[in-house]
Amino acid sequence: MMGRLPRPGVLQHLQFGTAKILAAMPCIFERHTSGSSMHSGSVVLILHTHLPYVLHHGTWPHGSDWLCEAVAECYLPLLGAIEQLAAEGYRAPITVDISPILCEQLEHPDFPTLFEQYCTAHIELARQDERYFARTEPNPHYRMLARMWQQWYNTRLEEFTERYGRSIVGTLRRLQDAGAIEVMTCAATHGYLPLLGSDESVALQVKLACDNYRRHFGRSPRGIWLPECGYRPAYAWRTYLPVEHFSTPHWRLGIEQIVARCGLEYFVTDEPLVRRSEPLAILSPTRDGGTTLSPPIPSAECLFARTPLEVYRVASSLETAAENVAVFTRDQSIAMQVWSAELGYPGDPNYLDFHKKHFASALRYWRVTDNKADMRYKLLYVPQWAQQRAQLHAFHFTQLIERSLAEYHRTTGRRGVVCLPFDTELFGHWWFEGPLFLYHVLRGLSLSPIARPTTASDALDGYRPREIVRLPEGSWGRGNHHDVWIEPSVHWMWESIYRAEHRWQRLARRMASQRRSPTLERIAAQALRELLLLQASDWEFLVTTHSATDYAQMRFFFHHSDFERLCDIAERYSPKRGLSKADRAFLEETERRNAIFPELRLEHWLDAAYLAGSHETVA
Repeated sequence: MMGRLPRPGVLQHLQFGTAKILAAMPCIFERHTSGSSMHSGSVVLILHTHLPYVLHHGTWPHGSDWLCEAVAECYLPLLGAIEQLAAEGYRAPITVDISPILCEQLEHPDFPTLFEQYCTAHIELARQDERYFARTEPNPHYRMLARMWQQWYNTRLEEFTERYGRSIVGTLRRLQDAGAIEVMTCAATHGYLPLLGSDESVALQVKLACDNYRRHFGRSPRGIWLPECGYRPAYAWRTYLPVEHFSTPHWRLGIEQIVARCGLEYFVTDEPLVRRSEPLAILSPTRDGGTTLSPPIPSAECLFARTPLEVYRVASSLETAAENVAVFTRDQSIAMQVWSAELGYPGDPNYLDFHKKHFASALRYWRVTDNKADMRYKLLYVPQWAQQRAQLHAFHFTQLIERSLAEYHRTTGRRGVVCLPFDTELFGHWWFEGPLFLYHVLRGLSLSPIARPTTASDALDGYRPREIVRLPEGSWGRGNHHDVWIEPSVHWMWESIYRAEHRWQRLARRMASQRRSPTLERIAAQALRELLLLQASDWEFLVTTHSATDYAQMRFFFHHSDFERLCDIAERYSPKRGLSKADRAFLEETERRNAIFPELRLEHWLDAAYLAGSHETVA
């Protein structure tokens, strides 16, 4: 076991191939089911897939290598798991949310070559490690692991170029068209919506996301992932900071109103927000096929139990209840089995350790051993042991879901919904065996007589929620509020964002009232791209979590500087004089560097302004 690689099996396109394990162990998921009528409820697994815009902004340690790592370690293994399940006849559809800014990077013409070079370089690094271990390490297991990495990166390269035609997004579209997954959208650049300074900015993030989704997936999205699950109801809002123009309380739409106006039907929230929600009304059908609002009186049909096992509708008030959307709620107690590195599955001693890396290649050769242990005490990784643990953990996870749904059905007589949203990058990057774990979870759920795996839209269509609640403001971050994204260390970022938003509002109003030349349209569109990139929640997150502080600050400065200069160019531009040589060169350089959202026009902002202000709101 210690000296040689397992032979490639039918699951080779997963992390290592598990044919030996499946042959050696009786399948723990083979259970009899006599039909869907026995199900106690549904499970909606949601994978939130997002990375900030890093293309053309550095490589290592921060930059495009993040993107290549995610594709190699997370996205390709995930696609392989989904396709393998379908090939084996298991039906376990999941919901995948992918941010528009990530779609733009994955579909950029520069990315395929970049990723192929990344894989080729890592194959060579693993070969160099093998030669180094041959000289320095008497234990042959080191060389075996180096050969494992060579095989692993070579498989990723072959999958990307041959199996998936160099297009992750195209493969997701094909899987959605085949009914294997549902693809949600997300805010355009992952802006933290509750803290943006204007409803126009929120509406632009959502509307552009829907337009971008239609371009990539050939249909309209039904659901949206609110970045960081950040939500704010309608109220007289003002900034947390003493910033001019936004410090005076002024009425803001609830985020659900903007989501509804963009034609979306649902989003996702965290359990504590639903626990603290307020019952508003019951949506009741009328004889003529319409609906009416009834008082929120609990009944057998409408419990208002404020539990993550129900799907609710969200509105800010009775006056705005017509603009409601559904909400799925993360079940924290079950999700923490995966989220927690200390108490959850990823901390198992047999899994590949994330932190300890070989000094020459940055490849990983050691297992967790003990998540409190010093790096020098880490033991060598044994793939077969990790694969066995992934299968057993998947069985345990499936049982947790089944028990929760069965107990809820027993006590209420209702079929519940277990919603489990995770960051996709958890599976494969942070937890190397995560994709294999997901494969076994989905395989087990497809055979379960208790829990029915389904997409979010199918669950929404089946449950047709009628209970309308008012959610409190919050997120799925620390303290379930905005703390992570507005700590004192990033106040300066928000001050810059608010001033940029105000400057853009003034400039956009001026441009909307004048005749615009194609050159002015280009300047306006690129300034808007820089504003959107400035609004990405990633910069605050990377600073407050100390993940990549210098890189995040640098990127924020760059986008802010580019935005300001483009606004200067737009303000002094005259069709008669045209652009100066320096201004034209800067515009072209910025368009190449940040070539995102080719569909973006000034009209997107004008449409967003209409969405944000065309309906009368109640203060």
